[in-house]
Amino acid sequence: MKYMILSYASQQDYDEMSGKDAGRGAWSEEELAAMTTFMTTVNKELEESGELVETRGLAAPVHTRRVGLRDGVPYVTDGPYAETQEVLAGYWIVECESFDRALEIAGRLGQCPAPEGTYASAYADIRPIMESAADMGF
Repeated sequence: MKYMILSYASQQDYDEMSGKDAGRGAWSEEELAAMTTFMTTVNKELEESGELVETRGLAAPVHTRRVGLRDGVPYVTDGPYAETQEVLAGYWIVECESFDRALEIAGRLGQCPAPEGTYASAYADIRPIMESAADMGF
């Protein structure tokens, strides 16, 4: 079964990772390097186990554009959005034996090093990937 693990962040997180002090202090080069090394190691382990299908990090929310429809006409809004506390920061698609294993992988990702307090409210969503309409679960 394939699962998508979705991780979330805020514009503040991206700003601090880029070296700006956005309220909790800027990340140091060493802290950013530790995060990168950790993620590279975990991704390599998942690749070697045959469980990694794909993974990507996403650009900062400030680069987001939202497309909607108003009165039948498409419109575009720039991000980030004041009402949005967090946005999708990245994802992993894994193919593993069970939901429990997907939860275990997400738990490991949550052990990524970061400055103290950074992940106080961090979380990941894990969702099964449907192969057909029959997999919708209802």
